[in-house]
Amino acid sequence: MDSTYRFLFQVYPYVCFVVFVVGSLIRFDQNQYSWKSDSSQMLRTGLLRWGSNLFHFGILFLFFGHMVGLFTPHSVYGIFMSASTKQMLAVSAGGVAGAVCFVGLTMLLVRRLTDPRIRYTSHPTDIAVLVVLWVQLSLGLLTLPQSLQHTDGSAMLILADWAQRIVTLRPVDATAVAALHWTFQVHIVLGVTIFLLFPFSRLVHVWSGFASVAYLFRPYQMVRARRLNVPAGQNLPGQPSAVPSPTVADAIDNPRAVR
Repeated sequence: MDSTYRFLFQVYPYVCFVVFVVGSLIRFDQNQYSWKSDSSQMLRTGLLRWGSNLFHFGILFLFFGHMVGLFTPHSVYGIFMSASTKQMLAVSAGGVAGAVCFVGLTMLLVRRLTDPRIRYTSHPTDIAVLVVLWVQLSLGLLTLPQSLQHTDGSAMLILADWAQRIVTLRPVDATAVAALHWTFQVHIVLGVTIFLLFPFSRLVHVWSGFASVAYLFRPYQMVRARRLNVPAGQNLPGQPSAVPSPTVADAIDNPRAVR
């Protein structure tokens, strides 16, 4: 059993993250036409609008909440709050966001499974990803009662220490994680497994979502209209003056004929 825990919490996360990074790069390089979210909005809107908005709002809140909660050292947030206060804040905020995300994801899953048109056009990995995310979200909600039984923040400190040691390539104490409730353990294993499945599913579009933030910092693109033989101030589209004269039009279509 000790060897199983050592593999799951010491070796397996690195396997998943290597596949996550290398697999994403290979797919972007070799198969860019598959780099999309495969939206089914054109087939039927139905539950998509509510389900998609609730799911994306909740999942983004949970993602950044986990990033801040797990990777912020205790010495940093300890100046402002105790571990117990941080855990209660995580339980309350994460519980609300998790419930919102759960409702939205359930709507999306039911829509994809019960609508014949959408089910027919869905790839097996589309349904598999939704099921895995639904199970992972359910496990996350199941950890909330366990967190309330350890209001001293001990469970959160163990999980944060594990995550910070993983990303900083330091030795990991698998026995500490093995002492937690099984819901935390399965939640961790399935969480890193999602990174393993990431390059082989529609989840790759998440990269594009984060990359789109760069558009906020791009310089303005200047576009100049190129209209021939049009007086200044009369180059508005739709006006007769905006249309080139026949001679100019012939020169554009057949430049050799007017030489």
